[in-house]
Amino acid sequence: MPDSRPTASSPAAAPVIDAASVPAADGPAAGPIPDVQGSRDTRRIPIDKVGVKDVTYPITLRSQCGGDQTTVASINMYVSLPHYQKGTHMSRFLEVLNEHSGPITPGDIPEITERIRQRLGAADAHFEASFTYFIRKHAPVTGMPGMMDYKVSFACSSGATKDFVMTVKAPATSLCPCSKEISRYGAHNQRCLIEASIRFEGMVWIEELVRIMESSASMELFAVLKRPDEKHVTEAAYENPKFVEDIVRDLAMALDREERITWYSINSENFESIHNHNAYAQITRDKRKG
Repeated sequence: MPDSRPTASSPAAAPVIDAASVPAADGPAAGPIPDVQGSRDTRRIPIDKVGVKDVTYPITLRSQCGGDQTTVASINMYVSLPHYQKGTHMSRFLEVLNEHSGPITPGDIPEITERIRQRLGAADAHFEASFTYFIRKHAPVTGMPGMMDYKVSFACSSGATKDFVMTVKAPATSLCPCSKEISRYGAHNQRCLIEASIRFEGMVWIEELVRIMESSASMELFAVLKRPDEKHVTEAAYENPKFVEDIVRDLAMALDREERITWYSINSENFESIHNHNAYAQITRDKRKG
């Protein structure tokens, strides 16, 4: 994964726009095509982000166990727009992205973001990629293999401050401590969705972050479970009850111990099985501030 430490970068000068000439429909060459986007705007209102969304593009990632995994990403690309410019040039985002002859990698993203900023002559540029990442897991008793899917996203910024944030969503099991305490038998339990966004130094594998997140819940999930496995995960969750507050606090403690992680924003949503609402908790901490 790319280094996420902020560094200063001065805005690039606006590029020179070449006027294109095309043959007219009846043969003679026409004059230059007007650059409407590059014309002046008199409302004096800058735009924070303008660009393209939901671009489908392949992405290749290294896995912690070795080898590569290629998946499909949904990509958003934006730049800031000064108050005096009417519009951005949307095609240039796709030009920069498609200068790669094959799938992009996480290491390509900061370079692509900076090239977008320079190509469009913007003060700031932003690149977001969301995709499904698969991890092969084995059932806890029988060892049956199965592919678990996790939602992952990268968000990169280039300009006055360089930034890179990785976000992972991991489903897990939560079992209610109160229900266990007050019931003669059983306890209500449900699936929860844990989300962690991190800034970090060096390399943090997706698999590493998933393990930390899953260990904060009552029990992790598996793609394939036989009866001995189902017995195991049911009893393990019962012996490890967690409120939604417990999940985010335990996750925060684990991320505090990880020196590579400099900032995190975490949350868990429990899809309550006996209530007509969900339970939610969130923590954000910048470890660089002490």
